[in-house]
Amino acid sequence: MSQLSDIAVSVRSLTKRYGSVTACQDIDLDLVHGSIHGVLGENGAGKSTLMKVLIGLVQPDAGTIEVDGRRVRIDDPATASSLGIGMVHQHFSLVDELRVWENVMLGERERLDALRSRALVVRIGERYGLAVDPDARVGDLTAGQRQRVEIIKCLRRDPGIVIFDEPTSVLTPQESEQLFDVLRVAVEQEGKAVALVSHKLDEIRRATDTVTVLRRGQVVDHGPTDRFDERSLAQAMVGRPVALRGDTAAAVGLTEDLVAVPVPESSSEARPVVLAVNDAVLDRNQHRALDGVTFEVRAGEVVGIAGVEGNGQSDLADVLASLVPLDGGSVMVDGVRVPTGRAGRMTAAGVALIPEDRHDAGCVLDMSVAENLALGALATGPAFRSLDRSAMRRSAERLIEQYGIQTGGPDAPFSSLSGGNQQRVVLARELSSEPKVLVASQPTRGLDVGAIEFMGEKLREAAASGVGVLLISNELEEILLLADRILVMYRGRVIGSMDRADADIERIGLLMGGVTSASTAN
Repeated sequence: MSQLSDIAVSVRSLTKRYGSVTACQDIDLDLVHGSIHGVLGENGAGKSTLMKVLIGLVQPDAGTIEVDGRRVRIDDPATASSLGIGMVHQHFSLVDELRVWENVMLGERERLDALRSRALVVRIGERYGLAVDPDARVGDLTAGQRQRVEIIKCLRRDPGIVIFDEPTSVLTPQESEQLFDVLRVAVEQEGKAVALVSHKLDEIRRATDTVTVLRRGQVVDHGPTDRFDERSLAQAMVGRPVALRGDTAAAVGLTEDLVAVPVPESSSEARPVVLAVNDAVLDRNQHRALDGVTFEVRAGEVVGIAGVEGNGQSDLADVLASLVPLDGGSVMVDGVRVPTGRAGRMTAAGVALIPEDRHDAGCVLDMSVAENLALGALATGPAFRSLDRSAMRRSAERLIEQYGIQTGGPDAPFSSLSGGNQQRVVLARELSSEPKVLVASQPTRGLDVGAIEFMGEKLREAAASGVGVLLISNELEEILLLADRILVMYRGRVIGSMDRADADIERIGLLMGGVTSASTAN
């Protein structure tokens, strides 16, 4: 990569302030053609602000940017695109009602040729291992498939400089490996300069050549990726030693770094059932999303649901959030049948929910922190009532301190918080309602190692206090660490169940692929 090893983007002394808050301070960063540069940092460290400056969404207060040796001012995304800079955003910018090819071609000024557009989607998909049906309606796609559309949408302009913001946050491990394998080939053969923003330490170490670590808006470490191990990266990120999940094989053995949830002395059978899903059936988008799902969660127990994304886990969470009614079967909370698909009924029955996508269903970005913390109480109260703003602020101040939420105060816009702090708000709101059941759907998606550690501690504490926790996660290590029992879902059915003590990676992997036997079938 000799002739391709020149600097594509050079950032010097970049600074960005929001009022009294300094998001980025004197940051230096070089992106090199033919190389993948990892940008690592905890939530709120300044990663997103830095990337928004490079894509023209945010204007810096100080500093310079050079692209291919020429000093530039990037006023907007159109300017960035003209300079050959493209970005795959973490949060989707797709239109659900449109088809894949229509979303990919949005923004084109020329008259569209549907046949050519479909062919382009297919061609890029084959080239980068991101196959997706160009005629599929985006609203019908899984989260992983939507991420593929976002990536294709960026790559169709063939940018020389590509920024990936948490590109695998909704991909399966297999999809992630495939993406980085193909990306590596493209980088080396086409000389693209890639910035990979990620909170996943193993991903940074596996996929990048160089890494820059940010903390509180400043560069705290930088160098070749092979100089770092996961522990040193984690400590650089948060400024202290952090307990890591470790690799999956170690997780099954529960090494000294992976402290499992303590199992209460009383047998699980002696504890009351707080959530019972019985023969649940749900039809969505002309296919059976849930096909006779049956399981129980007892007080003080963490039940983990594993499975490849798109096998009914999100649909189950939607049922338990009162978003959709079952077509068959029932849900019992603390021995009482709760109607499904009726707004507020699950909440009133004692079910709290950490949703899969906090922006889509967990909060209101335009509201204040205090208002978002009060949403749960508003959902179960009278339809018309006056709000005691003083009481709401006092409650918010207490929860902000209790959950360590980094914010300017109760009146700060929720949108001003980092992803990790937004998730803390959602967690604080749900647990403050003193629920009988907590449904945590992908609770650590998009979070850094420090925020992941905090979330695990709070889920442990909830179970220890007697709450029945249903953990839905694509992170197998997370389930192995936290769950007392593990269920595996495949094509809308629970096809395997095991205690954590009996957990076996190979067995779980076979079940996730739909392979059952007399010893694994539920």
